[in-house]
Amino acid sequence: MRFSLFKQRCAAALLAAGALAIPGAMPAAAAPAYPAKPLKFVVPYPAGGPLDTVARAIGDKLKDSLGQPVVVENRPGAGGNLGADYVARQPADGYTIVMGAVATHAINPTLFARMPYDPVKDFSPVTLVADVPNVLVMHPGKAAALHITSLRELVEYARRNPGKLDYASGGNGSAGHLSGELFKSMARVSMVHIPYNGAAPAQLSVLSGQTDMIFDNLASAAANIKAGKLKAFAVTTAARAAAFPELPTIAEAGKGLGLEGFDISTWFGVFAPANTPREIVERLNHDIVAILKTDDMKARLARIGAQPAPGTPEQFGALVQRELRKYAQIVKASGAKVD
Repeated sequence: MRFSLFKQRCAAALLAAGALAIPGAMPAAAAPAYPAKPLKFVVPYPAGGPLDTVARAIGDKLKDSLGQPVVVENRPGAGGNLGADYVARQPADGYTIVMGAVATHAINPTLFARMPYDPVKDFSPVTLVADVPNVLVMHPGKAAALHITSLRELVEYARRNPGKLDYASGGNGSAGHLSGELFKSMARVSMVHIPYNGAAPAQLSVLSGQTDMIFDNLASAAANIKAGKLKAFAVTTAARAAAFPELPTIAEAGKGLGLEGFDISTWFGVFAPANTPREIVERLNHDIVAILKTDDMKARLARIGAQPAPGTPEQFGALVQRELRKYAQIVKASGAKVD
């Protein structure tokens, strides 16, 4: 009886050992190394724009370093909120990333009465990609008629003639609008804001003389500045623009006028969903930063007036926090609201 029981136990042990040797019966294998499938790179704006162009250029090179296809998907709407929110709700596995921007992660949280995501808690910063300076330009005929040849003379005229000058923008809450509001506040001047439905008609209004000036995107204004159709006074960033090194910054040109520290740019960068594993964030950061340092990417960014600005995830996260605080003050002061 005891011998029979012993044989039964031996047989059970042999069966168990045999089962371990059968592929289908083995414990679950470790997850495959990242990345094991294609990545989705979401652009929360329409195809053909500067962010879309840069995302596709990065994706094209990223597929080589990651060894997986990178599919760029446009999800525009609600000032970029729809696409950003979509990514915030995806699994935190590194397979869905978004090209966020100053609008989606700094301006919109105060501009919109209701936000579908938290720009800090719902994302893992990967790297800042680039920033694009804006430039303060005026209709040259208007400038000549008013004898305004510099930023200082512009501020002095506006102080002597409150409400006489106006500036166009692509709409309430746009970067151009908020640049104007910050300028008015710091320089202590009164100017009338004329919002348009988009940057193109706003710029056209200045070119045609319907409005006096605009804080325009440097890339879109460059050709008209060179042709003499727009008079440029200064760029809005803390540093001069590589494309127009002769143009001072507003902070430089406005020294003594209260404009020291003026700094506004249209920046954009890569985010992953919150809680994406650190090793995946670091892998993406390493590869994208390397891409941004190549001569080819520098040239592509220069064509749209952008300056590469790669950095660490921590540096990018700190930038988002600073920009959120800055734009909260500017948006509230402007009274701009959506919804």
